[in-house]
Amino acid sequence: MSRAEQVAQLKEHLAAGMALADLLAQSDPAELAPAPPAAPAPPANVVRTDGATAIGDALPLDEGKFYDWLRGNSMLGPTISQSEFDGCTAILKACHAAGFGLAYTAYALATAYHETAHTMQPIHEYGGNAYYTRLYDVTGQNPARARLNGNTAPGDGPRYCGRGYVQLTWKNNYARAGSELGVDLVGNPDLAMQPEIAAQVMTRGMLEHWFTGKGLADYLPAQGNASRGAYANARRIINGTDRADDIAGYAVNFETALMAAGWHA
Repeated sequence: MSRAEQVAQLKEHLAAGMALADLLAQSDPAELAPAPPAAPAPPANVVRTDGATAIGDALPLDEGKFYDWLRGNSMLGPTISQSEFDGCTAILKACHAAGFGLAYTAYALATAYHETAHTMQPIHEYGGNAYYTRLYDVTGQNPARARLNGNTAPGDGPRYCGRGYVQLTWKNNYARAGSELGVDLVGNPDLAMQPEIAAQVMTRGMLEHWFTGKGLADYLPAQGNASRGAYANARRIINGTDRADDIAGYAVNFETALMAAGWHA
């Protein structure tokens, strides 16, 4: 390459460099900044900050072993229906979110098993409007009791009759549970029939003495297993000693199933 050609090529390079410099000077620095790294994906199986376990979260047990034991024991077998699976899952999630240990979880399952006639689905109190009015309404047999429990308007008896895994009854109790869970149970009492809500009412109520003034900690160990006698005494959390021994037997069975599946809170 001749010297004249070399000089011409150098001039071209300089001109290109100046054009690039001009372009950079006119550009928005933000446009030239490197893109920020992508945010990491949220971890699987998180627990929401409101205390409820997100749908799809892994439970702290081997579900296959848990249900296999229940099938073999005939507690829910030999074939378990989809509604039974769904009910158990809602209860197990509520227990997990509440940090329940082995005995607490076994007793929650046993209580639901008894109260729902083994369906593991929330139930509506047996009876009809005339029955609910007679027992719970201000126009019924005991208006003073109705007013004391918040049923002050005619029709409140049927409106706030028993619903759920444990029978949530009276307007005052619907108001308290709804406030604790952040759900309008006064305006929409039938929400207490949804398994996820019913399970939270049961677990929170058992833990926080909502139903009779007694709670799980009064009778059962927070961690580890419990005796059949302890489970029988725990019936006082819900309903005195009614069918206490039967429910204790269910709790022992559920405890065994949970242990076989490696439940850990």
